[in-house]
Amino acid sequence: MTDRLPEPIGAPEKPAQPAESTSTSMSAETASLLGLIDRLGSLLERSDLIELEVESGETGIVLRKPSALMPLAAAPAAPPVPGSAEAVAATAAAAADAAPAPTTKTVKAPLTGVFYGASSPASPPFVTAGQKVEVGQVIGLIEAMKLFNEIKSDLAGRVVRVVAETGKLVKAKQPLVEVEP
Repeated sequence: MTDRLPEPIGAPEKPAQPAESTSTSMSAETASLLGLIDRLGSLLERSDLIELEVESGETGIVLRKPSALMPLAAAPAAPPVPGSAEAVAATAAAAADAAPAPTTKTVKAPLTGVFYGASSPASPPFVTAGQKVEVGQVIGLIEAMKLFNEIKSDLAGRVVRVVAETGKLVKAKQPLVEVEP
């Protein structure tokens, strides 16, 4: 009997390794995972995708093309002169993008898909800022795998802001609506 780690399914046969080197080699699970990452990386390179996200159980991985990271690596612009129109606009934009106030809570997407704020383009939106919502009230639809799923509020209160945009992709656990209890 030889001291070998089990190989991933479909892996080529390797010669047996001496017993002392098996403690330093990676586990079959790790080798299988690294092989999967390599295959996903080559798939990403051959496709028009910029980013590929895969989740299985508690394990998740995000692969991005280097071109997707270029804007992050660019040098930051010079800060605006205090008191200038650019400084005032930057301050207002930063305040608008700030995290929700501690008194607000968010209704989050239960699944990944395309969000719709109304049942059709001609219909009024399910909820708007300032409107009261109740627990169980429909706040939008998420289309996933050609099925439209009603998204119901798990909070009661006044809608502060509808975060998700109609027709845009939302990911699971992404905020859809901010509600002030």
